[in-house]
Amino acid sequence: MELTKEIMYQAIVEKDTSFEGVFFTAVKTTGIFCRPSCTARKPKIENVEFLKSSKDCILKGYRACKVCKPLESLNHTPLAFQRIIDEFTDSPALKLKDYDLKQRGIEPSQIRRWFLKNHGITFQAYQRLVRINTAFKKIQNGESITHTAYDTGFDSLSGFGDSFKNIFGVSPKNGKQQNVIDLQRMETPLGTMIACATHEGVCLLEFSDRKMLETELKSIAKILNATIIQGNNGHFDPLEKQLNEYFAGKRKTFDIPLHTPGSEFQNIVWAELKMIPYGNTRSYKEQALAIGKPESVRAVAHANGMNRISILIPCHRVIGSDGHLTGYGGGLWRKQYLLELERKNVD
Repeated sequence: MELTKEIMYQAIVEKDTSFEGVFFTAVKTTGIFCRPSCTARKPKIENVEFLKSSKDCILKGYRACKVCKPLESLNHTPLAFQRIIDEFTDSPALKLKDYDLKQRGIEPSQIRRWFLKNHGITFQAYQRLVRINTAFKKIQNGESITHTAYDTGFDSLSGFGDSFKNIFGVSPKNGKQQNVIDLQRMETPLGTMIACATHEGVCLLEFSDRKMLETELKSIAKILNATIIQGNNGHFDPLEKQLNEYFAGKRKTFDIPLHTPGSEFQNIVWAELKMIPYGNTRSYKEQALAIGKPESVRAVAHANGMNRISILIPCHRVIGSDGHLTGYGGGLWRKQYLLELERKNVD
């Protein structure tokens, strides 16, 4: 189904939460932008334009609505969809078809559209990935292949073996030898972030719309000789908690274990980034001086750009020597937001 202006306008009239994260409503007459489910009085259709992201709204001069606060709940998961995701977490063998979704009051086309936008895969593919990723973890933990296959909803061992090898590149028998990087989505006031972690610590934290994200994911998987799967990791809960505290202005430092494979020079630069105090900024030249390499300004800038762990390793605190904001993988508008957030809450 094509997402027309009429369909989007009907969605805001009905305050349809299933369109959260799909589009934003920008009102030309007031200069305000809202979430689709905003409870404020609805404008006439000729007075609105529909934009894909809060970034687009901000760049066009619109201000965030004080009623629905779109920046505080950007791209959040609709409650009905979150319940389904939670169900899959508890019962990976669960299989939901269009009929089952309709019985729950969910339009199949809406959940397909949401999963494609937020996960890059269809809802059915998501279900299959949940089952096969759960199976991967079970085999890693020593459970038998036969028990795992049927326990995660596969109808035959051959079908399980084919699916397993198609995704992980090895047979279930050899799955135990594979290294694993867990991946999870996290919602923030600046949009969805993708977090990755090994048993050692968080190895990636980037905004989901970063242009180089796919390259970074392939790179970290190659460096660690690991397979990336969506799954739980003991570092994710404290990471999400501390990120929420940071965006609320209640946290100025992080104590999450990090896993930062890279060259010796890169790790020196990244360690120095963590030394820049909350609410402060530093130029690339000052950073080079701080590590005792005044001649390596360009190399320092390049190492900053190779940082895969946003916010926790605060490369957003590095600016140009003239005081202007310089490149940031998540976008300069996010860099400005983070700096303003810290300045507002610095002691």
